[in-house]
Amino acid sequence: MGERSVMAQRTRTILAGDVGGTKTNLGLFEAGPPPRLVRLETLSSRAFETFEDMLAAFLPAGGPAVAAAAFGIAGPVRGGVADPTNLAWIVDAARLAARLGLATVTLLNDLEATAWALGALGADGAAVLLEGAPGATGNQAIIAAGTGLGEAMLLREGGRSTPIASEAGHADFAPHTDLEVELLRHLRKRFGRVSFERVLSGPGLLNVYEFLRDSRGGEEPRWLSEALAQGDPAAAISRAAQEGRSETCVRALDLFAGAYGAEAGNLALRALATGGVFLGGGIAPKILPWLRGESFRRGFLDKGRLSGIVEATPVKVILDEKAALAGAARRAAEDLR
Repeated sequence: MGERSVMAQRTRTILAGDVGGTKTNLGLFEAGPPPRLVRLETLSSRAFETFEDMLAAFLPAGGPAVAAAAFGIAGPVRGGVADPTNLAWIVDAARLAARLGLATVTLLNDLEATAWALGALGADGAAVLLEGAPGATGNQAIIAAGTGLGEAMLLREGGRSTPIASEAGHADFAPHTDLEVELLRHLRKRFGRVSFERVLSGPGLLNVYEFLRDSRGGEEPRWLSEALAQGDPAAAISRAAQEGRSETCVRALDLFAGAYGAEAGNLALRALATGGVFLGGGIAPKILPWLRGESFRRGFLDKGRLSGIVEATPVKVILDEKAALAGAARRAAEDLR
């Protein structure tokens, strides 16, 4: 390949990533517009000691040169350095830029990366939970329960959209029912301070289940104990609930959905998200029928004198598992302009 061809390939190639506590999606994109995915790998985050080791496995020596790179990371980003909440990594943008031969690498919170993708979600990319007002426009917000809990906003002004990162998933858990008050007391004995992530996450669903099992005298059959001991306890609980095999799991998923709705409604008010609230993360698509039930709806809409605002707010579940990756690629493409 001649020098001109090599330079042309470099100017068109974007490296993007969605770095989660459990798995990481890495992709190479043609810059577009819009960026077009040409290679994708999903890797176990905990299989690598550092993010640089993961990149080395994805981009071996002699691999394609890239013109821009951006990574959405599940954790706070400060001064170009990310500290993933559920990983023993430190990700440094300057160090990555030196490794990739770039002037700069963009690090952003994973929910901020998802916010970059909202405008590109296709008709099949999201499922409607609550219709809201017809033609709703304005700010948008994202809340995503998975390994942890993330929240972000997309502020609209003057025809432009600005994604805003947050760590609101670590804000204090605010119970809104008597049962949730009991849950808070239970979790305080165990953890001290209780954040929303202690309830709205995969480990959080297990916390909710154990609270109900232990405080309500629910029986745990042997098959469920075995399922909880293997693989993903949250998946076992939600599966048992949706199959109607465990009343305690049913109650746990109801409480979880109600708390999810309540915090999604809180976020709608904080962001004045009249353009919609989106549920991301790995849990929501797997419990979609449950989220369409009364528990989520009641939690979302019960906002007293401001219930009218949330009643007009559309709520959707993001079905596209690669939305954060696509959003990171769109953010990287901005660096090429």
